[in-house]
Amino acid sequence: MSEIKHPAHLEAEKSPVDELQKFWGRWGKQASYGLLVIVILVAGYLGYKNFISEPKEAEANNAIWPAQEHFRMDSIKLALNGQDLKSDIGFLKVMSRYSGTKAANLASFYAGSCYLKLGDFNNAVKYLKDFSTPDKLLQIRAYGLLGDAYSELNKKDEALEQYKKAGTYYDKDEVFSPEYLFRCGALYETMGRTQDAIAMYKIIKDKYPSTPRGAEIDKYLARLGVTQ
Repeated sequence: MSEIKHPAHLEAEKSPVDELQKFWGRWGKQASYGLLVIVILVAGYLGYKNFISEPKEAEANNAIWPAQEHFRMDSIKLALNGQDLKSDIGFLKVMSRYSGTKAANLASFYAGSCYLKLGDFNNAVKYLKDFSTPDKLLQIRAYGLLGDAYSELNKKDEALEQYKKAGTYYDKDEVFSPEYLFRCGALYETMGRTQDAIAMYKIIKDKYPSTPRGAEIDKYLARLGVTQ
């Protein structure tokens, strides 16, 4: 004979459903609105990504390519301003026309580099400061170029800060890091800050002995009174 459940058992079994019904009766409208908002946000994000963001990125990548070619050919003014053609607009217009894209961010690095080559150090600072990237080697280069621009403007403290960033940002790099550490040390020397210069040169000696700067660093240390 099957067990006859006590009414209290039945009430206990139904209670989760009852609670859910009570909750929905009280909060159902708000929950529906919340779900609708989530659906709208997700749909909006996917729509923006698929129909606006990604096409804009692709278009920006196409737009920056001719300017990069001018830069490689050392045609600096053409790289900056293009040739007034729809397909050759230059770094400056890439930045303004495709703001928010990765290509526009990269154009800021190139524009700063161009202005540095042209001797317009204020604009070099302006555009290099706006640039940032997870690409470590490129970021080192940006810090270093910014240091060069500040140095040319005789803003020595700012130059030192950028050279130090460039020299210590990614210690596995053996091309740019020792060079910018050396520039930092050399600038310290011109400011009469001998101990700071020695500290920079010693980093080169310890971490980058097989690089060109590492191979000659002993003579700079010896000049400052540090011998083996």
